Amino acid sequence: MENSTGDEQNQTGLLPSQEVISIDYQVVTILLVLLICGLGIVGNIMVVLVVLRTKHMRTPTNCYLVSLAVADLTVLVAAGLPNITESLYGSWVYGYVGCLCITYLQYLGINASSCSITAFTVERYIAICHPIKAQFLCTFSRAKKIIIFVWAFTSIYCTLWFFLLDLNTVVYKDTIIISCGYKVSRSYYSPIYMMDFGIFYVVPMILATVLYGLIARILFLNPIPSDPKENPKTRRNNSTHQNKTMNSKMTNRGFNSTIASRRQCSTVLLLNRLILEKLHKSLRVKSYHFGSKMAMQTVTKMLAVVVILFAFLWMPYRTLVVVNSFLSNPFQENWFLLFCRICIYLNSAINPVIYNLMSQKFRASFKKLCNCQQKQSEKPASYSVALNYSAIKESDHFSTELEDITVTNTYLSPTKVSFDDTCLSSEDHSLHLVKYQKNGSVEYTIP
Repeated sequence: MENSTGDEQNQTGLLPSQEVISIDYQVVTILLVLLICGLGIVGNIMVVLVVLRTKHMRTPTNCYLVSLAVADLTVLVAAGLPNITESLYGSWVYGYVGCLCITYLQYLGINASSCSITAFTVERYIAICHPIKAQFLCTFSRAKKIIIFVWAFTSIYCTLWFFLLDLNTVVYKDTIIISCGYKVSRSYYSPIYMMDFGIFYVVPMILATVLYGLIARILFLNPIPSDPKENPKTRRNNSTHQNKTMNSKMTNRGFNSTIASRRQCSTVLLLNRLILEKLHKSLRVKSYHFGSKMAMQTVTKMLAVVVILFAFLWMPYRTLVVVNSFLSNPFQENWFLLFCRICIYLNSAINPVIYNLMSQKFRASFKKLCNCQQKQSEKPASYSVALNYSAIKESDHFSTELEDITVTNTYLSPTKVSFDDTCLSSEDHSLHLVKYQKNGSVEYTIP
């Protein structure tokens, strides 16, 4: 993964140079690489399993995150583990076929991760800044097609390394050292590295900077509507007062003649039902809008952190490649190469940690996958509430990915609406409006 040389020979990969490798260097390299790569492999596998096994996690954004996780796994396995054997033996031990395949997988993982980050950045921009177009563009099926194209493009692009690599043999202090290197002089590979640097680092970072700036203007500069949870006491008192007023009206009218009372009961019940449904819809839209915007902010912050870490952790290696492309004697200090490798492995290993810290859905799914969460009853809750909040069911065309919208009791009024009616029998002197939630719809029944 690096255009470095040793004794006039070219060496590929972020591997130690042909200097004498100290015991301290070997111990530090093995411990850090094993720790970071081990945790990264486990974390990225969990990301893939969580999205594949959890139905509500199969969203367009999560689809791109699965692609990123697979790319990170490729980097950790193909670039991390061979460095351990290189530090132990000081020579390449995987043969010619291993040299071709491992180097190919290294570049495949690097380029696929960059393209996956670019893909979910564009998807977030369309979803937030152009929500109407997003209903048709930001779909799960389209995300799968884009990911297939990304991996097909990077797979074809990286095949050129099959024709550029060879095993190099170097005699160093009476010791024969075999390395996976280049067939020709390092100077011929500079255009390839510069093209990689432009396509898979500079362009994605410029695009991410512009698009996240536009996203921030929409999400964070526009005022957020007031939270429905701000004044629960006021809302509760108002609801109680309205119920008492309606009950008193019904009771007063119920003392009229029997025929007039029955007619008035039907009319008032119908009017109250219409009023309650209108208030319910108003509260539901207001609550959903607030929760949706807050959730989109959380998701956008999480993805922005992923992009920022990608930019900073890849900067040492990319800078080293550019600088060495213009130097006759490339810089190959072993401890700096180790620093570059650790930064790359951290970038591939830290993403699952970010998801766990910043996404409630991922955190809950990780706990469930690890059997750390108690099983909850699958029986849907029903509320005997006239004014209620319910999350709108996600559409098949467009979904707000990773949006942690949770319905809590703070959105629900504890008041039960009742109407005294002389029209009913003496055994039942109250009429209750009971709401049930069925597939996102609201149904009122009269017991």
